Amino acid sequence: MIIKNIGKLVGIVPEGVLRKEGKEQGQTGMLENAWLAMEDGRIADWGPMETCPGRKNVSDTPDTVDARGGMLMPGFCDSHTHIVYAGSRDGEFLDKINGLSYEEIAARGGGILNSADLLNKTPEEELYRQSMVRVKEMMGKGTVAMEIKSGYGLCPEGEMKMLRVIRRIQETVPATVKSTFLGAHAIGRGYTHEAYVQAVIDMIPQAAEYADFIDVFCDEGFFTVEDTDRILTAAQHLLTPKIHANELAVSGGVQVGVKHQALSVDHLERTTETEMEALKGSWTMPTMLPGSSFFLGLPYGRARDFIKAGLGVALASDYNPGSSPCGDMRFVMAQGCIKMRLTPMEAFNAVTLNSAYAMGVSSEYGSITRGKKAALILTQPGWDLTKLAYQYQTPFIRKVLM
Repeated sequence: MIIKNIGKLVGIVPEGVLRKEGKEQGQTGMLENAWLAMEDGRIADWGPMETCPGRKNVSDTPDTVDARGGMLMPGFCDSHTHIVYAGSRDGEFLDKINGLSYEEIAARGGGILNSADLLNKTPEEELYRQSMVRVKEMMGKGTVAMEIKSGYGLCPEGEMKMLRVIRRIQETVPATVKSTFLGAHAIGRGYTHEAYVQAVIDMIPQAAEYADFIDVFCDEGFFTVEDTDRILTAAQHLLTPKIHANELAVSGGVQVGVKHQALSVDHLERTTETEMEALKGSWTMPTMLPGSSFFLGLPYGRARDFIKAGLGVALASDYNPGSSPCGDMRFVMAQGCIKMRLTPMEAFNAVTLNSAYAMGVSSEYGSITRGKKAALILTQPGWDLTKLAYQYQTPFIRKVLM
């Protein structure tokens, strides 16, 4: 297939570039009045329209799409979601409106534990059905690769049920789906803290049959640095680490993540220069979740300072029932600009190449690069990256290719 008359071809990156850091986060290749060819589902070539094969024939056919001046860009990559869950927590939405904090709701037995109670009562087939509604919603909004975590089972049976559902989603949809074992999301009901940490460790070999990654909620009121170190040590050579850190407090989670060569450390609503120094020179991607800041009224991550320090930043949705019930990565990009003061180009790289890196798929997704998957968004005519973030609710997608 050839796409012709592309108004702006955005996100052109040379082969071998897997992430953007520092000043490079605000840069990417762009070509106006372009064409792009795909072969066997991959990007084969592109160039200016005057070099386009058969450029006189621009009518839509099975082999040709006339972009009519639309922008063509890599599809969104969402490296942090919790979209396998049962039911809803809209009752807690009212609690938040009435002034209860995330920590207060959790202390009353709500939050993650409520989701775990409902998930464990829900048949696996129904859990898959509900989760697929959210997966299709995300794909319709331009997400072509996503990571999905367990963590609402909080017992061996519930966690494995979640991981089986994620595996089934992987086998069902055209988007790429990566799976994360997040048994250490909260202390399961009926366990002491110590007993549950050991239970998570005991689950790791079975979880490794399904999952790509392991995650720990290393934060105030959940799992300590020592717990996290034990769990990640037990998972060595079985699962690649990713960390929840510094959402509720400066927890030490970033440092223990870097120690264990975590692929990403996520949340980062509360960080200091110490965390930035720990990340320098590591392969770990700082990942911020502005949807959680928006919904919970938390501080926004210091993305501008991270980039100034020479680091890269990824942005992800954190789509979940309790603290970020939205999987629209275009809205995440807009929040990166509006609330975190990223330029549209910086925010674009954060929701494409860098978020792809944060789930280990940037060799295949996140940029216009020869040989990568042709997982792309074709917009209606007249769009560019600034307009994409500025008019953040105006429909813009003509076609999602994956």
